Amino acid sequence: MMRQYELVERVTSYDPDADEVLLNRAYVYAMKAHGHQKRASGDPYFSHPLEVAAILTELKLDDATVVAALLHDVVEDTESTHQEIEELFGPEISQLVDGLTKIKRLDLVTKEAAQAENLRKLLLAVSRDVRVLLVKLADRLHNMRTIEYVKQEKRARIAEETLDIYAPLAGRMGMQTVREELENISFQVLNPDAFETISSRLERLREESGNILADIEVELTKQLGEQGIESEVTGREKRPYSIWRKMERKHLSLGQLSDIFGFRVIVPTIDDCYHALGISHQVWHAVPGRFKDYISTPKQNDYRSLHTTVIGPHRMRVELQIRTWAMHDIAERGIAAHGLYKDAPNAKMAEAGSVVPATETNAYRWLRRLLDLLAEGDSPKEFLEHTKLELFHDQVFCFTPKGDLIALPSGANAIDFAYAVHTDIGNSCVGCRVNGRHAPLMTELQNGDEVEIIRSKAQNPPAAWEGLAITGKARAAIRRATRLAVRNQYAGLGKEILERALSRHGAQFSKKKFTQALPRLGVSATDDALAAIGRGEMASSDVLKALGIESEIKTTKKAPKPGRRGKAGAKKRSIAVRGVSEDLPISISSDTGAVPGERIVGILTPGKGITIYPIFARALQEYEDEPDRWVDLTWDEREENERYPARIKILVHNEVGALAQVAQAIGENDGNIENLQMVTRAADFYDLDLSIEVLDVRHLNRIMDALSAQSLVNSVTRSNA
Repeated sequence: MMRQYELVERVTSYDPDADEVLLNRAYVYAMKAHGHQKRASGDPYFSHPLEVAAILTELKLDDATVVAALLHDVVEDTESTHQEIEELFGPEISQLVDGLTKIKRLDLVTKEAAQAENLRKLLLAVSRDVRVLLVKLADRLHNMRTIEYVKQEKRARIAEETLDIYAPLAGRMGMQTVREELENISFQVLNPDAFETISSRLERLREESGNILADIEVELTKQLGEQGIESEVTGREKRPYSIWRKMERKHLSLGQLSDIFGFRVIVPTIDDCYHALGISHQVWHAVPGRFKDYISTPKQNDYRSLHTTVIGPHRMRVELQIRTWAMHDIAERGIAAHGLYKDAPNAKMAEAGSVVPATETNAYRWLRRLLDLLAEGDSPKEFLEHTKLELFHDQVFCFTPKGDLIALPSGANAIDFAYAVHTDIGNSCVGCRVNGRHAPLMTELQNGDEVEIIRSKAQNPPAAWEGLAITGKARAAIRRATRLAVRNQYAGLGKEILERALSRHGAQFSKKKFTQALPRLGVSATDDALAAIGRGEMASSDVLKALGIESEIKTTKKAPKPGRRGKAGAKKRSIAVRGVSEDLPISISSDTGAVPGERIVGILTPGKGITIYPIFARALQEYEDEPDRWVDLTWDEREENERYPARIKILVHNEVGALAQVAQAIGENDGNIENLQMVTRAADFYDLDLSIEVLDVRHLNRIMDALSAQSLVNSVTRSNA
């Protein structure tokens, strides 16, 4: 276990002005607070926060963050309180510890909804101070390093969560070393056989390569040195999980991978980066299509480097990553390298403009966009879906006609591009030009594409766009616009219902009076109240009372029960159902009919009312993506001998008397034929489509049984069009 003075020396090695007294006090306090507590491994519990603090010193974080790491479990697991932490260590450290305590249970998440809610809590804490995320990532890293001591049934769950959330988050923050280690340990837990196979193959490759890697390092350094470029060249090997993911993504075997071994070439200046690139391409053959310039167009996590692949010494394919010391520091430590403590990085890593405040980095702006999704009202589950979409995509870089750079996930299309520029542009988008040519909106964009969005003020984004969009921002905006459009339709229908109700009492609709009555209805917005009337959630009679207009109830007729409709349908029949406002027009689908005793649902069409369908109707499939239009209905008490329509199909023999048998069977069983149509007629059979009136589903079944018993009837089925 690391000694007290060792921790202090680690911090002061990169931050000479660190508060040594504060670090010593936190070390002693945490050690005493955890006392004799033990971890599952049997080690003293204090070893865990100490190791988390050690990880943060490797990332060269400030003394306050290291202290927060030492204290991150004391409020959760000991008798310490936030008030005590604030009194002893100040408000800054107290807030960091408080943010970490609130998300402590993220480690124990099992269900997706709970995971989503806890991710939301994590990012809200991060919005106040990004260092909360860095401590949390270090905490998860040490827990993964000791996962073999966790109970077997929990390991897979923790590893899966790490691979889904924490490793991608570390990557988006630019912390590649943390991300790779989290991925590798998770991979070993979740797929031990594949991990062992790849690790064994890598070991054999190392043995077969012998001194080749060392030879390449020497040769690269020599070639650059001869051209006056001072460089540090180091070989690296891909991690098993990175290899596995590439094999899965590109459907390759291990032997087909060309970049298992790569080299980092670190030079003093940006000019040296491009000079070194030119030298490498002159000395060795470049592999076409394998060059990427992340210096001119950095990744979303602020990563900057030149990537190229050449046929190097020994005819081996070699991937080169050429960068400056400052770029290398950001590539390794990510957001932790961006001015999170009071002094800049050491002189060797400094370059003009390299020290950027954390709040101005691309990685931090990405976090802010996620928080904007939260603020715009998406449910935690939707937020988790959007976050995962953005975490797992690589990038393409496109341009507006004015030359502005727009970074998008790979696979993104013009719809995503429009919403990335601005939500209003996405909502009004009707078409696009890609590189000057008209193209479909779902065209997948490529690096360097120039995209021009064609707009119309009359446009509203179709709901189907949500399935076409790739980015979380676009999907969330489309969903909100769709909900708003539906709400406006309901509000229009609600206004019509209210105007009819007012006219029956000799009054007219006044928006001013209606707005004044809203407090009595418990609603704050006019459109919300009108939409509630349109959806049947608020009765117009309640609105009339709120407006001071008393409803006239005729004593000569029995008042309808709540949820029942009066006259509706082609014959103005009374439809006895519950679950819908009495002011809403209601009818039964003429395609299928619907009878008491079978389960029914309603589909609301703004401006027309509700149409009733039996649950088996195929027509309902058209509304599966519009859940807001579905109304749950049940049959109510009916008047005696009240009849309802049902459509049936009958296949009969083409013989004399067949139609008479059908009519006789229906009549003898007290049915009434409302409509009859001959659909098809052949030499032997013909199809009849009948709409009959029955009392309920039992009455209908009795008629269908009687029809089936007729000698000239081949089959009888219920229409489910």
